[in-house]
Amino acid sequence: MTRNAVTYLDHSASAPLLPAARDALVDVLAIPGNPSSVHENGRKLRAIIEEARDQVALLCGTARGRVVFTGSATESLTHAIWGLARSQKVQRILVGAGEHMAVIRAVESAGVPFDFIPMLENGLLDLAALEAQLAAADAADERVLVAVQQVNNETSVVQPIEEIGELLFDKEHYLLVDGAQGAGKVEFYFDPSRADFYSVSAHKIGGPAGVGALILKPRVDDVRLIPGGGQEQGRRGGTESAALIAAFGVAAAQAKENFAQMPQDLVAKAEEGLKALFPQVVFFGADAPRSGMASAFALPGIKNNISMIQYDLARIALSAGSACSSGKVSRSHVLSAMHVDPDLADCALRLSVGWNSTPDDIEAFLSASAQIAEKFKDSAHPNARAV
Repeated sequence: MTRNAVTYLDHSASAPLLPAARDALVDVLAIPGNPSSVHENGRKLRAIIEEARDQVALLCGTARGRVVFTGSATESLTHAIWGLARSQKVQRILVGAGEHMAVIRAVESAGVPFDFIPMLENGLLDLAALEAQLAAADAADERVLVAVQQVNNETSVVQPIEEIGELLFDKEHYLLVDGAQGAGKVEFYFDPSRADFYSVSAHKIGGPAGVGALILKPRVDDVRLIPGGGQEQGRRGGTESAALIAAFGVAAAQAKENFAQMPQDLVAKAEEGLKALFPQVVFFGADAPRSGMASAFALPGIKNNISMIQYDLARIALSAGSACSSGKVSRSHVLSAMHVDPDLADCALRLSVGWNSTPDDIEAFLSASAQIAEKFKDSAHPNARAV
């Protein structure tokens, strides 16, 4: 069995490591030392970190001094949410109902009152509801943090970040944008945006797991979660992993080009093929702008714990939603927020592509899907409601 025998269509969970990122990781691991040391090796490691900072800054459309390296996007999000709450800069948090659980759990444990921003059936946030929530906060003289995704990790629906920013334009509220699924894939420039925070994850763009970044505006520069020994300009203590950061920098430098060069119609072809095999298939968020990098779909009548096994036996790697919570197949809170019928939600799967995906991967997926269609032709529900 070869290592590449699996057709990997789970890039939203974690992208394969780029060869150049792997090379950078291994090369820097060979340099012993601490980036804070003043001797030659320390200076080498510091220079490597600062080069990566430039690369991540360029990817995000910001200045290098606004990039703080962290251990993950989850840490970055928690840094922003808990940091604002502990500094008493906000009295309430408004969080999207379909946010990644890393955001929701941080919000729930921040010790600040919070409300969910409702979602529409197509997966977009209800901006009218958000506007009303902001008006209520203004009337109560509350300063709030609005926490939203750039791209949903399950449906790939692209949220209207610019319009959300316009709702906050002349207000003292804060905006946190989770860019884990958007960085390098959806056009975004942090500096001219209304966002105060932007979180990025290395392993979503072909870098290694274990490193991320928080991008922040000057007005939240004093928001700190881990003081430590003064690393990362005093914003995030702890000895930096120069090797992981170097690999992150390489992935960031290549991200936009990699995503631009890959075939742009892979997800569309997968959905077209599924529709031919399963006329009753449901694609979630299909009526909203999507990144084109993932498809959340349901095969009505075939529970996802069953279909996942069938795809896995066919050596097709995909998922039943977010892979970042428990590792188990469970009902999606995102689909619940989109008012999807629970029985249909229990049939949901997610296919996602990335920098090394090819048309052959989609053909392999559709071949496996054809086998499932034949095996379960008497199970599929013919009258499922489209969402």
